[in-house]
Amino acid sequence: MSQERQGLHSTKIRYVILALIFLATTFNYVDRATLSVAASAMRTEFGFDAITMGLAFSAFGWAYTALQIPGGWVLDKYGARLVYGTGLILWSALTMMQGLVHLVTFTFVALFALRFLMGIAEAPAFPANSRLTVMWFPTKERAFATSIFQSAQYFALAVFTPIMTWILHAHSWQAIFFWAGGVGIVLGIIWLVYVQEPRHHKGVNQAELDYIEAGGGLPNMGDKRDRIRWSEVKALIGNRMMIGIYIGQFCLTTITWFFLTWFPTYLLEARGMSILKVGLVAAIPAICGFLGGLAGGLWSDWLLRRGFSLTVARKLPIILGLMFSSTIVLANYVQSDVFVIAVMSIAFFAKGIGNLGWCIVGDVSPKQIMGVSGGIFNLCGNLASIVTPLAIGIIVKEMGSFDLALVYIGTVALIGALSYLVVVGPLKRLEIGEDEQATDRPLVRPASLHTAQA
Repeated sequence: MSQERQGLHSTKIRYVILALIFLATTFNYVDRATLSVAASAMRTEFGFDAITMGLAFSAFGWAYTALQIPGGWVLDKYGARLVYGTGLILWSALTMMQGLVHLVTFTFVALFALRFLMGIAEAPAFPANSRLTVMWFPTKERAFATSIFQSAQYFALAVFTPIMTWILHAHSWQAIFFWAGGVGIVLGIIWLVYVQEPRHHKGVNQAELDYIEAGGGLPNMGDKRDRIRWSEVKALIGNRMMIGIYIGQFCLTTITWFFLTWFPTYLLEARGMSILKVGLVAAIPAICGFLGGLAGGLWSDWLLRRGFSLTVARKLPIILGLMFSSTIVLANYVQSDVFVIAVMSIAFFAKGIGNLGWCIVGDVSPKQIMGVSGGIFNLCGNLASIVTPLAIGIIVKEMGSFDLALVYIGTVALIGALSYLVVVGPLKRLEIGEDEQATDRPLVRPASLHTAQA
């Protein structure tokens, strides 16, 4: 029977898994964004200045970034179902606890500590997303699948920012944390009950597994838990292609963290909007980012189906997306709120188009250390979760405005485009030789990772 005929009669469990990944990632970002919505009220109540608030924003990033490689190792060892589901429940509980920081005298310390612990719990989330899409989706569908879970960040901001600002207006800033964390705990329980890796899922049939595997998916990847050799990790981070990808992801994530942390405050303080208006207006760039994310994934897969190389299909949307994201600087030169939101929307739409880094990680990472590779990638990208809130906080306090902060964001976006254009080069799967897997002999140099056409 032809592969096409098998595909017609196969189950579609991979799309249910993708829907659950999307929901989990949505509340991953809702929980991150709770503080940005509550920030203005908390600054007023507790007297936090811009740098103090920047430190609170960055607390998540310190832990999240530091735990990426250990989180990837845990993911490779114990699998995405258990690690992700447990993490989702834990970080949601920590979100709820942030609504209680006003009850203690050391409010800032408690807030910082809870955000830090939340970063630890969320550390394996995106490597798990990448791992699951590689296991459940063939190559020709992977950019779309990646764009779906990547678009969850925009969906979270577009749909839930207005909800959270309404909760703030109607109730209190504490209620934001209680609501977001409670929903996340319920979702974590659903995840543990339903999600499995392909070979262990009761709902999938052999035809779907064959379709995934024949198309370049790796449904068997979770069957064997390999011991991680640090020499392999050193070889991975010494590879020029991976270094360029890491730089590009840092630059792209910088844009994300501006919108996740300081954007509502920018609209409130620099543009003088009310909190309810901020909730509605902030959703517009997020909607555009969501649409851009879907467009980027569909465009990349379309290029691949039309016969373009993996390099062109993945890199072209990223380079153009980062270049057009730099137009965020134009918000400094317009006075109308309408034009400001238009500029922000264009920048976020472009950023969505270029948000294919996790797809590339799935395409090029060594199969044996997929979780660790994703962890390194996310570590480098989320250095921006530390740098961006602090840098903008310092700029705002020292300069008294957001103008230079937007210049900073636009410049970093251009650096990311340049990295993909000049440093990354052709995209190829990095593989560990079979002889190296069968022996404990250490790998001593990057050359021990040879390349094979993805």
